Amino acid sequence: MFSGAQLSLYPMSDDFVAVILGALDALDPWRDRLRIETDDVSTLMVGPADILFPAMRDLFVAAARGGVHCTLHATVSRGCPGEPDDPICTPPEGGLRADAPLHTRIEAARGRVEAAKETGQPVAAQFSLYPLGLGHHMDEIYGCIDFVKASGTFEKSKHFCTKLRGDAGPVFETLSQAFTGFGAQAGHVALDVTLSANSPSKF
Repeated sequence: MFSGAQLSLYPMSDDFVAVILGALDALDPWRDRLRIETDDVSTLMVGPADILFPAMRDLFVAAARGGVHCTLHATVSRGCPGEPDDPICTPPEGGLRADAPLHTRIEAARGRVEAAKETGQPVAAQFSLYPLGLGHHMDEIYGCIDFVKASGTFEKSKHFCTKLRGDAGPVFETLSQAFTGFGAQAGHVALDVTLSANSPSKF
């Protein structure tokens, strides 16, 4: 299994260099469990699917803490047939398998979001989940929608995506559970997400 994320951080600040470099420091505690490569377009993080979202959370919260308007865009993928297996991506043992009954996965995902620690940083997010290569992919998508609507972070459905709002802790946990809990266990699953904090827009 190969899993990872390509992400780009956009602070709306004249001091964007310091904001970006400071936020990258927040990834230091995760570097023993992730392979992290940064270039002039994005940062690649490769590692277990359940580790990717806490690391992205810490990066984004660090960037937003100073109150500047920040956005983050990420494409997250697991099981891509074009990528080789990587030992760093091995998930921890004892987790709920993605081929467990749908209702069991929904309840487990809700429990994880309820238990998520709050960070004190409000965020908004919109995401789309793509469970690829499944004849019953709509069952997985509808199951994920049922979970998200009961997660406590759901704001509304939008064209082509679902919008979340709340503290960064539960919001990122919702994204993590959507990504790890739905779609075939050994299949290709992709998630596209954009997050925003401290936006000046009215809502």
